[in-house]
Amino acid sequence: MAKALVIFLHGVGSNGADLAVLGQHWAPLLPEVAFAAPDAPFPFEHAMGYQWFSLTGITPNNRPARVRDARAAFDETLHAVMAQHGMADAWHKVILVGFSQGSIMALDALASGRYPLAGVVAFSGRLSFDGALSPQPHVPALLIHGRADDVIPFSESEGAARRLKAAGVTLEAHFETPTGHTISSQGAMQAAAFIAQCLQD
Repeated sequence: MAKALVIFLHGVGSNGADLAVLGQHWAPLLPEVAFAAPDAPFPFEHAMGYQWFSLTGITPNNRPARVRDARAAFDETLHAVMAQHGMADAWHKVILVGFSQGSIMALDALASGRYPLAGVVAFSGRLSFDGALSPQPHVPALLIHGRADDVIPFSESEGAARRLKAAGVTLEAHFETPTGHTISSQGAMQAAAFIAQCLQD
């Protein structure tokens, strides 16, 4: 049995298969890790694909409530994936790796302290959390964001990093000058190294 589980959380309008490819690249670097890439629970209204929460009518003011409302279905998805991999409730063996909307959900799970995770990786994300942060102790995080991102500005990850650090999260943040709203090969390698370090601690 694998000693840890990486759960990929895709962006809006995408699906799990889009990030599963990353697990194939990481497998030789993380030989004792299993990878899962579930589809988000809700169909995307405007095209094929799935979403963790709806963007219809979303604003900066109502986004935190939209994320809170999505928690139940998000948590149910995580529980199902963990059970499938024989890791029911073994949160200390789970690392969440999100991209875009998936990162929003991963950072919400971190900030709310719902689970004692092994770590969190957030590519091109934001922290949509309007209350006091209460992260579990000793859950490290890695934030990676392209400075050329025209979908979610990299300033969102800068702000998230400040708030999470102030709440006691051990955190690394990397901002890539030429990168847009995507996962670069450099960012992917940094994330793999971070995951390996999380599993050594």
